[in-house]
Amino acid sequence: MTRTIKRLSVFISLVVAFTLVSPNILWAVEESGTQHEEEFNAGKMIIDHIVDAYEWHLLTIGETHVSVYLPVILFDEGQFHVFSSSKFHHGHSSYDGYKIETEGFFKGSIVKTKGDSMETDTEASLPFDISITKHVLALFFSLTLLLVVFISVARKYKRNPNKAPNGFQGLIEPLIIFIRDDVAKTSIGEKKYEKYTPYLLTLFFFIFLNNLLGLIPIFPGGANLTGDISVTMTLALFTFFITQFIGTKNYWAHIFNTPDVPWYLKVPIPIMPIIEIVGAVIKPFVLMIRLFANISAGHIIVLGFVSLIFILGNVTAPLGFGISVISVPLSIFMSFIELLVAFIQAYVFTLLTALYFGSATQEGHH
Repeated sequence: MTRTIKRLSVFISLVVAFTLVSPNILWAVEESGTQHEEEFNAGKMIIDHIVDAYEWHLLTIGETHVSVYLPVILFDEGQFHVFSSSKFHHGHSSYDGYKIETEGFFKGSIVKTKGDSMETDTEASLPFDISITKHVLALFFSLTLLLVVFISVARKYKRNPNKAPNGFQGLIEPLIIFIRDDVAKTSIGEKKYEKYTPYLLTLFFFIFLNNLLGLIPIFPGGANLTGDISVTMTLALFTFFITQFIGTKNYWAHIFNTPDVPWYLKVPIPIMPIIEIVGAVIKPFVLMIRLFANISAGHIIVLGFVSLIFILGNVTAPLGFGISVISVPLSIFMSFIELLVAFIQAYVFTLLTALYFGSATQEGHH
């Protein structure tokens, strides 16, 4: 019986790994197939896979791209311009005096054109862009999923407070208790942790869910939302401003008048206050970069291994086939590592936030 369970678990693991890796291989096949006689551009394929876009590419059949076209919403010169991203024809056409920039500093953004041409009007100001992009749609989906799951779980607790948890309730309860007891209570203290636990739970589950959704290749999964630096920056800014807002007198005293530090490090040049202020700013910056870099790096590494097959395959077919024996197992291994990283990064972001809250609310020792 034990041997059968082990074999079944190995089989399930292989199926999960193949499910995670095969879409990356298909993505690379489609990319190499659409370039015809041009050489396979691994860098372009990887960047297109991880960055935001005005359409959600699903697959390519022959020369036909199957995509979910999203609404473009621009506010320019006192007027709203609303139309489908299909009007841009995958960035090859302009529409209504706008186009998707393909080079330069504003690459990937919508800019003005000179008339009906594809030439960029460098003298014109950029329109205010509030379009529903791929990452925005992924954000709406993950938020909706979180609301549905947690509202249903909360209702179960309310109806049957003494009943043993089951379903999603049983799956989520250990994680909730873990964040409450091992993160919030330990880092902030038993007197104040309850006030900040809801925010910490929101952070953890939002990051964890979107990390997992980024690994699912089927729409609406696959968006690199937590690998978007604007998303990680927003989360880090929330943590930063909350930390400063809840800071006690003792917290600010440690910044501007650090105790047990020689006076000549405070006056006439406030060396220690400058260091403390810079440290307070660097902390959320590190949160932002760590989450962004780790999630993006996982996708890049997997796609890099897959790209080796087509790069060497352009040299000679047997060489491409030979390297696939190495690239595919490495891609599968990295996919499992990404599953682990999805949890670790959510935990680390939440833990460090709790530690910052704990240091900000700590009372002075007399």
